Amino acid sequence: MTRLLVHHARHGFEPNVSVERLASLLSDPEILLWLDLERPTQEEIALLHQVFRFHPLAVEDVIHAFQRPKIEKYENYFFIVLYAVSPHDASEELNPKELALFVGPNYLVTVHPDAIPVIGEVTALWQASDQTSAHNVTWLLYLLLDAIVDDYFPVVDSLADRTDALEDRIFAEEETAALQGIFELKRVLLALRRVVAPERDVVNVLMRREHPFIDVRYLAYLQDVYDHLSRLTESIDVFRDILASALDAHLSVVSNRLNQVMKTLTALSAMLMTSGLVAAIYGMNFRRMPELEWTYGYPFALLLMLGIVVALGLFFHRKGWL
Repeated sequence: MTRLLVHHARHGFEPNVSVERLASLLSDPEILLWLDLERPTQEEIALLHQVFRFHPLAVEDVIHAFQRPKIEKYENYFFIVLYAVSPHDASEELNPKELALFVGPNYLVTVHPDAIPVIGEVTALWQASDQTSAHNVTWLLYLLLDAIVDDYFPVVDSLADRTDALEDRIFAEEETAALQGIFELKRVLLALRRVVAPERDVVNVLMRREHPFIDVRYLAYLQDVYDHLSRLTESIDVFRDILASALDAHLSVVSNRLNQVMKTLTALSAMLMTSGLVAAIYGMNFRRMPELEWTYGYPFALLLMLGIVVALGLFFHRKGWL
């Protein structure tokens, strides 16, 4: 699906602009356009080569997805790779969606293989901007970056709730799936950090004052996005540290439970072995054993074994082994 939005410096937004006019629109300095390509076809990819004259390596990165978040500076444009997430992703499995951007003096081209809801939100925000801001590629880029980063916060909050729940589950008596939950959550946090941390570096590059078509009037807005990404990165690192501590606590709980079981088994074994010792002695087939001819020999042996078991049971109970 192709979406083309055009803003004229004097006349505002132009509705229903045909893609066939791309070449003439690009040559007009009073035009700012945003071309969005969702699931691009071969013909739409050809526009990147033929109309925009983008570098083949950049176009190749668009075709071959799963690029690392990055920014590459070419002669008169930037090539940026970002990832958008849905606020509902963290409830099950994180599913970042790749978004490639070409940012030039009077255009923004976005290419993505999957539908990204935030694109529609940014479109509405851009069209609602005042005339001066709307005709500024830095402002448009900021709106897109800010919307993408804002969607990270609900995901991180959801991961924080999952982390708290895991900490509670660790100390549950019959919990057996806590260890698996810890590793799953660590994997999600690692995947999110691999997205957020490089994107912070991308925004840092954009904030440098050496780029001619990055408007310095909007650097404060880019700084705000950078601060949000820094805060997200720090939060993810904190949660990873908490999970590491939770894993240590889980292993300690398991070890303590195992030690308690071993103590109980040891105490029971000692009680059975001592009573078995008495039975073994009186089970020997020697002729001259006085108790064998005694009328009360059998009850005496039973009472002796019972007394030993009770005495050892009381002793181990005081020690906390039973």
